Amino acid sequence: MKKIVLLLVVLFISKNSFAQDDALVFFADKQNVEASLADPITILTQAAIDRKQLHNTVIDERDVPVNEAYILEVKDAAGITVLAKSKWLNCVYVQGSQTNINALLGLSFVIEIEFADKGLNSKSFPIATQTKFEQENSLKKVVYNYGDATNQVEMLSVDFLHEQDFTGEGITMAILDSGFPNVFSNDAFSNAVAEGRILGTYDFAERQENVDGTGSHGAQTFSDIAGLLDGEFVGTAPKASYYLYRTEFAPTENPVEEAWWVEALERADSLGVYVTNTSLGYQDFDDSRYDHSYQDLDGQTTIAARGANHAFDKGMIVVTSAGNDGGGFTFVATPADAPGALTVGAVDSNGNLAGFSSIGPTVDGRIKPDVMAKGASAAVVDQFGNVTTNSGTSFSSPIMAGAVASLWQSRPESPNYQIMQLVREASSMFNNPSDEMGYGIPNFEEAYNALQLLSVEDNLLETNFALYPNPFTTELNISFPKDIEKATLSIYSVLGTKVLSARISSVDNRINTSALSSGIYIARITSENNTTSFKIVKQ
Repeated sequence: MKKIVLLLVVLFISKNSFAQDDALVFFADKQNVEASLADPITILTQAAIDRKQLHNTVIDERDVPVNEAYILEVKDAAGITVLAKSKWLNCVYVQGSQTNINALLGLSFVIEIEFADKGLNSKSFPIATQTKFEQENSLKKVVYNYGDATNQVEMLSVDFLHEQDFTGEGITMAILDSGFPNVFSNDAFSNAVAEGRILGTYDFAERQENVDGTGSHGAQTFSDIAGLLDGEFVGTAPKASYYLYRTEFAPTENPVEEAWWVEALERADSLGVYVTNTSLGYQDFDDSRYDHSYQDLDGQTTIAARGANHAFDKGMIVVTSAGNDGGGFTFVATPADAPGALTVGAVDSNGNLAGFSSIGPTVDGRIKPDVMAKGASAAVVDQFGNVTTNSGTSFSSPIMAGAVASLWQSRPESPNYQIMQLVREASSMFNNPSDEMGYGIPNFEEAYNALQLLSVEDNLLETNFALYPNPFTTELNISFPKDIEKATLSIYSVLGTKVLSARISSVDNRINTSALSSGIYIARITSENNTTSFKIVKQ
C-alpha cells in the first residue's frame, strides 16, 4: 500500500512538473522609444505613416517593437518556448510548465504573467485602457455581371458602389484565416495576381511565407472579397490590394491562435492596411481550462479583444464574423465581442436571421453583432476555382469587409470610426436594434450618400467637433478641430435637463458616462468660436 501511495505521489509530482501551460508574459518597457517616435520610418512603413497622418492617428509607444533582447532572454529560460509576440501589449506568448513560467517573474523586466488557464491567475492582469473608438464621384461606371454572387452583393447595394467605380482600388486589406491554397493559380484571383495586388503573405503559426495552411477556409473567405470571374462571381472589393495572413492552426484549438492573430494585426497596421477581415472566433478550446466564459466576453478581457481595440485605435477597421454558435454557446465569441470590431452576423437570401448566427448582447450589454450580411448558402469560389456555396458568418464577414473597403475608397481621408458609424446608421434596424440582428442589413448606397454629405458639411472633421462612439456605453470620445484645444461638453436629457457637464481638451478628450441611464440625449460642445450639438444614444 505504501508503494502504491508513493507511486501516486511520484506521478502527481511528475504530472505537475511536466504539464504544459500557455501564458502571456508582459514586459516593463521598450528600447529606443524616444528615438523611434522621433523617426517613425524606422518602425513603420511609409504607407502606415501616410495612413495615420491622413486620419490624425497617433504614433506612440505601442508602435515600437518588443525589446528583442528581452525575448531572447525569455527564450533562454529553462523549459520555455516563445510562440508569439505583441508590440501593442508589450508581451510574448509562451508555453512551459507553470513552475517555469512563474520563474520568469524573476527576470527584472517581466512585470506580469497572465495564464490562458484563468484559474492560475492570482491577480488581475493588465488591461490596456480603452482608447479612441475611434474623391469626388468618378464619372466612370463599372458594371459587373455578378453571377451567383448577385444576391449577396445587391443585398448590401454594393453594386451601387461599383457603378461609381468604387471597387476597393487603393485600399489595402489583410485577410486573417486558416489557409489559402492555390491562391496564386486560382482563376478567381488571376486579376489580382497579374496586377501585383497580393502584396504579401505570412504564416504566423509556421513562421514562413507559404500560407497554404490547413484547409481551404481562407481561400474561400478571400473569394468573397477579391474574387473576379465576371459573369460567374464578383467579390465586394475586387480591385483592392491584399495581404494574406495565416493565424489559425485548424487541427487544434489553442489560445496561442489569438496571440498570432494580434501579431498579424500589428503587422497589418505597420504596413498601412485599412481593413482587415477575420472569419475566426474563439470561445472554447481543446483544453477546457482555457475556455472563455460569457463573463470573459466583455470586449476588454481576451487577448483577441484587446488586440482588436488597439487595431481600432491605430486607425484600422477590423471586420470579424459573429460566430456560428446560435444553437450552442449562443453568444458572439472573441474578437467579435470587442467594441473596436465591426461584428457581422449572417442572414439568408431573404434577409432573415440564419439560425446558426451567434447573437448578443455582450455581457456588459452592448449591441453585437453590429450588422448583418448573407451567410446562409453564400456564394464562394473554392480552392480549385469552382463557384459554389458555403454557410457561416465566416462568409458574411468578408462580404461586409469588401463593402467597407469599397465605401472607404470614396473618402479615404475619413477616419475609421466615422465609416463604421455610417455603416451602422445606414442599416435596416438602426432605430430598433435587436440582440439577434444588431442594427440590421446596411444599405451602402445610403452610407455612401451620407459620407459624401458629412464630408462636405464637416470639412472632413477639421473645422467641427466629432463625438464617438454613438451609440455609446460607458465612455464618450471627442475629436477636436485642428485650431481648438479646449471646450465644454454638456449633456442634456430630452426634457432639457442638464445631466452632465465637463471641461475637455484635445488631450484629455474622454468622458466617463457610466452614470447615465440608457436613453437618448443631446450633447453640446462649446468653445470660444464653435458650438456643435449631437443626438446621442446611451445603450
